[in-house]
Amino acid sequence: MSPDYFSPDNVLVITFGEAPEKDQNAYQALTDLKQLDSQGQIKIAGAAIVGRDYDGRVDVKSEVGDEPYVGIASGGLIGLLVGIIGGPLGVLIGGSYGVLVGSLFDIDEVETTESVLGEISKRVDPTRTALLAQVTEQTPEVIDTAMARLGGQVMRRSAVDVEGEIAAADEAQRKAEREARKELRDARLEKTKDDAHAQAEGLKSKLRPTRAGAAA
Repeated sequence: MSPDYFSPDNVLVITFGEAPEKDQNAYQALTDLKQLDSQGQIKIAGAAIVGRDYDGRVDVKSEVGDEPYVGIASGGLIGLLVGIIGGPLGVLIGGSYGVLVGSLFDIDEVETTESVLGEISKRVDPTRTALLAQVTEQTPEVIDTAMARLGGQVMRRSAVDVEGEIAAADEAQRKAEREARKELRDARLEKTKDDAHAQAEGLKSKLRPTRAGAAA
């Protein structure tokens, strides 16, 4: 995608620095986005203020959105995104150059491939509170100007790209789970074979003295 291309449907990650007092700016930023939505300048599909603890868990501090995107459990894009970056896969894609990218997209040159989910996950770190939002906007200047007044840094990624990587990540996770179940099943089968062999050997050892006695 060309760097000059602007998509009207985007996922935003807005951060406000690492100082604790900057957290309040995230809440004000959410209020400002809602006001822009009410004025018809943008359309919010879903938004959440999130933080991450040092164990990697993502905590949703506040959320907003119209139906069907009201809650994280509703399956909206922001809810799916939080689930991905806060789960086991989030650990794997925590950097801009995640090793997971190659397995998701069959790309050989992983070192030169940027992951959208990795970029987003990296922004949601334990040192800062972030505002995640899915918005429809006609121009980036409206939101960028409003967030700049609060000291906010806006990272903007196409919602289509985010959806694509979430779908690929979900498939990768399902594939990993299938492989894990297969390994467990194979291990159980091998154990059953070993148990059956051991039991048969035990029976053989019991039969040998009887046969020896019969031969005498």
